[in-house]
Amino acid sequence: MMNELKQSLWKQFGASIDMLSNAIVRWPDELWATDKKFFYMAYHTLFFLEYYLTFPPKDFSPKLPYTITESTDVPPEALDDVIPNNIYSKAELLSSVQACREQCHALIAGLTEERLNERWIEEPGNPRSRNFSKFELLLYNIRHVQHHAGQLNMILRQRINEAPRWVSRAKDDV
Repeated sequence: MMNELKQSLWKQFGASIDMLSNAIVRWPDELWATDKKFFYMAYHTLFFLEYYLTFPPKDFSPKLPYTITESTDVPPEALDDVIPNNIYSKAELLSSVQACREQCHALIAGLTEERLNERWIEEPGNPRSRNFSKFELLLYNIRHVQHHAGQLNMILRQRINEAPRWVSRAKDDV
C-alpha cells in the first residue's frame, strides 16, 4: 500500500510541477522583463514550493533569494511581501523548478508510514503558524502549485491566446 501511495502522490505532484514548468517555458522572452505579473506569480509559486518541501521549515534557505518588505513597499504585481531580490531570468526559474522537482521526488521516495505523520510546524507557539503532518503538507503544496499554474496559464491565454496542455501524470516513477 505504501508504494502505491508514494507512486500516486508523486505522479500527481510531479504533474503539477511539470505544469508550472511548462507555463514558464511558454511565457514569451520579450515579455519577461516587461510584464512582471507573470514573473512574480511564478516566483511566488516556486518560493513556496521549495519552502513547503523543507523539513523542518526553520532550515529553509531559498535557491533564489528574497526580501521581506513592508506591505506598502510591495510592487502591485507581487502577491505578498516576499519579494525576489531581482527579476530572475527564465533559465534561473526553470533551474529552480528542476531542483524543487528533484527535492520533491526524493522526499516522496523516502516516505514511510512514520514519516507521513511527522509534523511540519512553522513557528511553535504562534497561533497563526501552520502545523501539518508531512502528508497533509504535501497535499497542500500540490494544491498551491496547481492553483498558480492555472493562473499562469490564464495569463498566457490572455496575453498570447495560448497555454500549455494539461499534464495528467508525471512521466517518471517514484
